[in-house]
Amino acid sequence: MRVLVFAPHNDDEVLGAGGTIAKLAGRGDEVYVCEVTLWKENPAPEGPYMIQDQARKAHEILGVKDSIFLDLPVVGLKHMPTKELNREFLRVTREIKPELAFIPHIGDMHTDHGETANAAMVALRPIDNPQLKAIYAYETLSETEWNIPNTSNVFIPNVWSDITETFDKKIEAMKCFTTQIRAFPHPRSLEAIEALAKLRASTVGFGYAEAFSLIRNLI
Repeated sequence: MRVLVFAPHNDDEVLGAGGTIAKLAGRGDEVYVCEVTLWKENPAPEGPYMIQDQARKAHEILGVKDSIFLDLPVVGLKHMPTKELNREFLRVTREIKPELAFIPHIGDMHTDHGETANAAMVALRPIDNPQLKAIYAYETLSETEWNIPNTSNVFIPNVWSDITETFDKKIEAMKCFTTQIRAFPHPRSLEAIEALAKLRASTVGFGYAEAFSLIRNLI
């Protein structure tokens, strides 16, 4: 099965679906990760592309088949012409032809997440993707839970993935993003990642879990 994960920023895919990515790759699925943005003005001495090197290392741990980088502007997706943004996403989906897709939750606080979700849904339209069986939205620590709560943007999980066997890989992958990890109680700390995985798991009786919101499923 070909799996495509859209990540607005480097590390979102690990936070939201890292354990599931490792799980799917471990069973033989071809997992592709498309990271949408890059902060080209990053003043770090190592340069703006350092985080993509970190992403490749993380993806290797998870078993990702290929990493795709669109290099679109951070906090700039909402300023791009819709046609141009959609074209980038369409190019990826036409190349990969995914059978399973993961996208960020459209109600996340960061505007790049919402723009990514919208563009992904355009690219994943059923008329253009007869092979696509399901689309899931994932939650991203420090984005999903920090937005203004209302009925239109709340994350409602209704699918749980048992990542008890792959949680260690999720943590090892996250450790690759040395520029992104923070100390607890920041939500992007290793302790917070584990706490969320345990909380989601306690809902359904697993050891560790990732939760998703089902957008589309074909039986």
